[in-house]
Amino acid sequence: MSFQNSLRISAAGMAAQRQRLNVIASNLANLQTTRTPEGGPYKRKDVVFQAKPLVENQDDVSGLSDRQEPLSVEMVKVITDNRPPIMKYQPEHPDADAQGYVAYPNVNAIEEMVNMMSATRSYEANLTMMKTTKDMVNKTIEILKV
Repeated sequence: MSFQNSLRISAAGMAAQRQRLNVIASNLANLQTTRTPEGGPYKRKDVVFQAKPLVENQDDVSGLSDRQEPLSVEMVKVITDNRPPIMKYQPEHPDADAQGYVAYPNVNAIEEMVNMMSATRSYEANLTMMKTTKDMVNKTIEILKV
């Protein structure tokens, strides 16, 4: 694998995790949002990642090749979590229903924090890989100068 491919894969991984962190931040920011333009409480969002070939091979229509091609990653879409909202009895709340219950978002702060830590660690791993590749390129240039 070339140095350029290594950098592309690391950059794609960092971009994917940045997008994931943005979605997690949105979930945490809307932890108490009981009213949205669509109606009802905010619904938790999550990202879907997909492996993709680093270089599209135009000759191979079947998607199969004799050798293993390097794979990168991309975010395909943001999905909405269909778990039911959390119901809390608060009859004085302006969004309370006839029985006095308020529908809160289906966001679990602890789950989101764990997801944030995981995304941050993945981002850092890709950054480390990018720095290592850069160091290898610099060492190669130094060797070639001699």
